[in-house]
Amino acid sequence: MTAIPLIVDCDPGVDDAVALLLAFAAPEQLELLAVTTVGGNVPARLTARNARIIRQIAAREDVPVYAGAEQPLVRAAEAASHFHGESGLGWLETFEPDTPTAAGHAALAIVETVMASPARTVTVAAMGPMTNLALAIKLEPAVVDRLAQVVVMGGARREGGNITPSAEYNIFADPHSAQIVFSSGLRIVVLGLDATHQVRTTPDRLAAMEALDTPAARTAAQLLEFSQEVERRLVGPGPPPLHDPCTIAWLLAPELFTAVPVGLNVETSSPLTLGHTAVEFRQDDLGAPAIRWVTEVDADGVYALLLQHLTR
Repeated sequence: MTAIPLIVDCDPGVDDAVALLLAFAAPEQLELLAVTTVGGNVPARLTARNARIIRQIAAREDVPVYAGAEQPLVRAAEAASHFHGESGLGWLETFEPDTPTAAGHAALAIVETVMASPARTVTVAAMGPMTNLALAIKLEPAVVDRLAQVVVMGGARREGGNITPSAEYNIFADPHSAQIVFSSGLRIVVLGLDATHQVRTTPDRLAAMEALDTPAARTAAQLLEFSQEVERRLVGPGPPPLHDPCTIAWLLAPELFTAVPVGLNVETSSPLTLGHTAVEFRQDDLGAPAIRWVTEVDADGVYALLLQHLTR
């Protein structure tokens, strides 16, 4: 199997950090060209540091980390530290990583990497507000035709919202950028809350991860323990969903997912439903859609995949 050339665009964030650990642990399947970070779950200075912390824990300093947008395109920034802790990494002990961020803005790094690669070979996994990707499209519209696909964690239809009653956080944080990306013509796979709420960190799944004696597994287990505590405190009883790692799992094992073509637009003006994703399944209205919406997930398969790679 040829490794997929991949840029991970993220805002670590507890679940972003677990997703990064999974991506770093799969070098035979994922050729990580860069990690780009954006302000989101916590401010941009912390997301860039957190990505470098996870990179160092994974011993993957070969992968450059580029810091990106600090603010959304239009609206004011709104962090989600109540779900991720003030540092963004829950109870994980933070430190200043040995290797600094790479020179240059994340959006420009996306453009330069995509344009320097063969057409339709590079994939972007977008796990946070899509400000960097929207800026890249504005800087160089040709990236739309040159990207192979974008795998997005964001949005919701059946499940409603997790930051407001009708909006998922990543889209709500920068709805204008999300609309630019979704309306661009890019080939996109979307893992919204409809999908990620099927993938939950049950006590048995967490115990299996805690039993693995590797730095990546110990780190992931500590991050997910924090998620369990936050879920109990802010949401209620029951295991927490595993959001962002689903993007990497899709790339590693797409057979674990079911996706259908849809039309998708984002609410960018309503103060009541800002960030809502309007997902249209009716085929007669779609023409030839470029967006696929994940409807079903094999949760046991996703966790088996995670455990398999974190064992390394």
